[in-house]
Amino acid sequence: MKFSRTLALILLFLAVYWSFRSLTPQYKTDQDAPLGAFSTDRALSHVKELSKEPHAVGFPGHQRARTYIISELKKMGLETTTQQGYTAGDWGNLSKATNILARIKGSGNGKALLVLSHYDSSPHSSFGASDAGSGVATILEGIRAFLSNNETPENDIIILITDAEELGLNGADLFVNKHPWAKNVGLALNFEARGSGGPSYMLIETNRGNGTLIKEFTKANPKYPVANSLAYSIYKMLPNDTDLTVFREDADIDGFNFAFIDDHFDYHTALDNYERLDRKTLAHQGSYLMPLLAHFSNADLDNLKSLDDYVYFNIPIFNLVSYPFEWIWPAFGIAVLAFVLLLFSGFKKQVLKTNDVLKGFVPVLITLMVNSAVGYFCWAIITWWYPGYKDMLHGFTYNGHTYIAVYVMFSLFICFYTYHKFRKTPTPSLLVAPIFIWLLICGLVAQYLKGASFFIVPLFGLLAGLLVTTNQKKPNPFLMLFLALPAVLIYSPFIKMFPVGLGLKMMVAATLFTTLLFFLALPFLGQLKSKRRLAYLFLLLFFAFGITSHIQSDFNEERPKPSSLLYVYNTDDDSALWATYDNVLIDWNGQFINENKRKPKAETISSKYRTNLNYVADAPKKQLEASYIDTVMDTIVGKNRVIELCITPKRTVNRLEVFTNPINLSKAKVNQIELSPYFLENRKNRLVTHYISNNDFTELQLQFPKDSVLELTLYEASNDLLTHPDFSIPKRPKNSIPTPFVLNDAILTIKTLRFE
Repeated sequence: MKFSRTLALILLFLAVYWSFRSLTPQYKTDQDAPLGAFSTDRALSHVKELSKEPHAVGFPGHQRARTYIISELKKMGLETTTQQGYTAGDWGNLSKATNILARIKGSGNGKALLVLSHYDSSPHSSFGASDAGSGVATILEGIRAFLSNNETPENDIIILITDAEELGLNGADLFVNKHPWAKNVGLALNFEARGSGGPSYMLIETNRGNGTLIKEFTKANPKYPVANSLAYSIYKMLPNDTDLTVFREDADIDGFNFAFIDDHFDYHTALDNYERLDRKTLAHQGSYLMPLLAHFSNADLDNLKSLDDYVYFNIPIFNLVSYPFEWIWPAFGIAVLAFVLLLFSGFKKQVLKTNDVLKGFVPVLITLMVNSAVGYFCWAIITWWYPGYKDMLHGFTYNGHTYIAVYVMFSLFICFYTYHKFRKTPTPSLLVAPIFIWLLICGLVAQYLKGASFFIVPLFGLLAGLLVTTNQKKPNPFLMLFLALPAVLIYSPFIKMFPVGLGLKMMVAATLFTTLLFFLALPFLGQLKSKRRLAYLFLLLFFAFGITSHIQSDFNEERPKPSSLLYVYNTDDDSALWATYDNVLIDWNGQFINENKRKPKAETISSKYRTNLNYVADAPKKQLEASYIDTVMDTIVGKNRVIELCITPKRTVNRLEVFTNPINLSKAKVNQIELSPYFLENRKNRLVTHYISNNDFTELQLQFPKDSVLELTLYEASNDLLTHPDFSIPKRPKNSIPTPFVLNDAILTIKTLRFE
């Protein structure tokens, strides 16, 4: 029996490994794959070409990336067109987007299938290999393979490579609202990235139920689906936006997102390059596209709408398992009834005793409270010990995976050690409290987060464990392991997914899932006589991973520290400042800021995650040419005053931001694009951000009450601080990269206009 338990324990660890290993295909060189098959190597060649340089809107590499994509589509014999125009989207971010389009004609007259990704990289330093060079490469290789099979699809296939996604989904907005093909789209497949590796998650975009979409996705039968309705439910509640959001909101077009999120520290940075893109991840994207392309190019896309929602989750062997929401409460009711009957039977047989059952709640509460507290304070502890991590705005450090291991090992130590202390309490009595907790969780999610209702599935394994242990004193360990397998295979990846996707501040999710998974495996783990030894083993692993994380905590060429530097010239008071967002300066920017650094007096420019400038210092004044501002019109119309300005850059600029004083703007146009009333009502001080191409002018037309005073503050920025001839900024050292999500390496001028 001892040998059987040991072998079963080893199999349990292997099941955990398998739960991760089975998520993605394994990469192997396939340059010589048949022409009709997707080749990861051939896709990689596209990634390499697209990621040779940063190619954000307005940057030189942007046009070169566009030219390459057009040439590749034309090589396939596809007539390729572009669509160009200004849009401001829903975020007040104006840019001139240039979309790339091609179309494969189908034999039928139904709705078209659209495959979609974007080719612009994030300003200003990202090479865009993963986000979204990988998506473009997946589509180019997938379409090439599809055409090589010489099969005419039933539905038209539209290839759309959008522009300016990073700035505000502008290319998608331009296509959906201005292109005639948009009216014919029945379904969209969007390929995205929020990191440089890991499995690609499928997320649905729909205004109605997901029932038909899930059924059709299952029929397409991709080999490695990674999807669950918990992520879908959370995604619907959060303000996440991809190009598909525009399709859903503006045109009621359903779609599937396929996005990978691991190695999140590379996202939008100079590390988003060809070398760091995980080859397995790119293969995973291809494993989605090919079966979906084959299925949906011949499916009925006119009838994908559904009022029904489905619970779904992936599990090895079975791939995607789904069932309708209508089953949620009956399944919960069956679980509750089974629990009550098992309690009745256990007390009747005197296998369960009241005192022992009550004792069983103690280890549950101890492990939940301790592990929750440890996970909750994880990020605060890490950034206190290593303050430089505060400058990693992703919230996920280079050694983040090691930190996950550290906290998981500690959680397992707490679980095993606590249950070792209660080893004299019979296993059946110890199972009652975990079942009660899990029933409580399942009841709450059934009511408030229905997508997570598949939590009930592994709970039946725990209930079966209680049934066996109340009837057998020494149950077969392999049977107990079998009952725990659904929980292990479903939940193990969740332990990693939440802190990877949401940052280490969500480590509490990892420690909680570890604890809850331990509960589900308790019918097997409760049999083990070596819980104390296992506790010490995990404590040893905790220290081992902790030491490893400390060794990996420094910044170097492989793990460069984000850093920032701005030159800010205020024309209003003729003052100049060096500025940085950094909490911890490095020598490179410290030489400009360290001596007389101070906190800035007020917030200036906008940035993602609401990151503000942290330090400023006096700087020498430079002669920078100010924009030419022409008041084209200033008139009274009824109760309103209408002002029209034209702002023309006199130096090379990449971005113009316009802020206002608190004022009621009843109408605003930027380069003839009207900003939505909703945006004007809900904005704060920022009016618009214009991401400038070819040094274009910015034309503002504003309408406001005639008795109000309008004050405009213009922030004009160029990303050329390190190359501008008037500055002598040394090259950033190799152990540092530009901080993402903020204006960086930039020359910024500020000018205020007042209209009394």
